[in-house]
Amino acid sequence: MWIQIAKAAVIIITWAYSLGSSAEEIQLAQLSEGFNAQQKYMASCFACHSTGAAGAPKVGAGMSVEWEPRLEKGLDAVVQNAINGINTMPAKGLCFDCTDEDLRAIVEYMIDSSS
Repeated sequence: MWIQIAKAAVIIITWAYSLGSSAEEIQLAQLSEGFNAQQKYMASCFACHSTGAAGAPKVGAGMSVEWEPRLEKGLDAVVQNAINGINTMPAKGLCFDCTDEDLRAIVEYMIDSSS
């Protein structure tokens, strides 16, 4: 039951967020047909990165302070952590259908959304 509630919440939040997004934001990182970094973030990353669960850097306005220490190693290192997993974050953040390029776009989306 909780899983169904969580899925419904993600769908509602994704829908509500998309209403307030400009077309430019929604088209931010379409790397392949049908890929949308914002939608993949909401489906695969939102649960931990919106709450900071298990030490995940939060995503959202004013959260760049959470990303700064990670970015000191460079964007490529942050992307590699997303690909391979780090600490309690599983490899690919459980987005098993994401390519490495997709994951880079999602990381860039999260960082851009946090400034």
